[in-house]
Amino acid sequence: MSGLTGLKEPALKLILFGGKGGVGKTTCASSTALYLAGEFKTLLISTDPAHSVSDSLEQEIGPDITKVKGGPYGTYAGGEGVITRVRAVENLSALEINAEKALADFKVQYGSQIRGILDTSSNLDEEDIDSLFDLSVPGLDELMGLKTILDVVEEGKFEKYVVDTAPTGHTLRLLTMPRLLDEWIKALARLRWKYRYMVERFRGKYTPDNGDDFLLAMKKTVKRLEELLRDRDRCQFIVVTIPEQMAVAEAGRMLAHLDSCGLKVSQMVMNNVMEARDCRFCAERRAEQEKYLVAASVGFGNLRIVNTYLQSKEIKGIAALNHFSEMLFQWQQTKITTPAH
Repeated sequence: MSGLTGLKEPALKLILFGGKGGVGKTTCASSTALYLAGEFKTLLISTDPAHSVSDSLEQEIGPDITKVKGGPYGTYAGGEGVITRVRAVENLSALEINAEKALADFKVQYGSQIRGILDTSSNLDEEDIDSLFDLSVPGLDELMGLKTILDVVEEGKFEKYVVDTAPTGHTLRLLTMPRLLDEWIKALARLRWKYRYMVERFRGKYTPDNGDDFLLAMKKTVKRLEELLRDRDRCQFIVVTIPEQMAVAEAGRMLAHLDSCGLKVSQMVMNNVMEARDCRFCAERRAEQEKYLVAASVGFGNLRIVNTYLQSKEIKGIAALNHFSEMLFQWQQTKITTPAH
């Protein structure tokens, strides 16, 4: 079995993990971020409203970029008398995006420009504008979360950005947000053009203001978002699933949608695979999984599929995540035999 590959390519900046809820996206994203931090300055980002990165790392993260704590060694019960040597967390930080806060910040930053466009380009009075501005537009907070990712990538303070996304439906909405924003901007632009036409008709000259600057800036933001997500050298999406009927079927639908969005998908993680062992339960469970492993192999034959095995303990903390990355990337485990007592 071969592990995930190509993630150390210098040009690759953004790596997104997605899939059905409960398949292990957070574990895969956190383990990948730890793995890459061995060579690159890495930022682990969560866009899931029900953030699990803090639990995975066993450290409170939150809406501000936070340095991940860690020591040069840790232990994990990978087997009797076995200690896995854990690398220091030297280059890893994490961020749990609060989409509502991002939206509130956006309104503070651009509120006067949006209000100005509505005031000059519609028949709405101030009370109507206030009501419209305060209205919760479905998906707009998610869009601001995506814009936050773009902002931190463009700041260039890190070499790799690994994203733990929300379950499938939320993620697919997130990835279609640039199109929604583009339609929203076009609607505001139509209002502004009507206003510009009237000004030129009666005054003879129109002078652009900060409302026009806002629309231009947002249009450029949409373009940069789409360029980043569709750039197959800079962005890669990795689907995570498990060998169960519903999970594999949902992975198929997600792959079709990602392809329609122009996102590169060349690898998949098949998590929680039961190892063949000399016990009745293990054998029966593996036999049940086998048909879905075969279905994935046939249906997703164009992808590199990496199997990661079901663990006996919950995967959380630096040591356990590093142990998991041994399967994910097939790096050599260092085993130390404990002295006999």
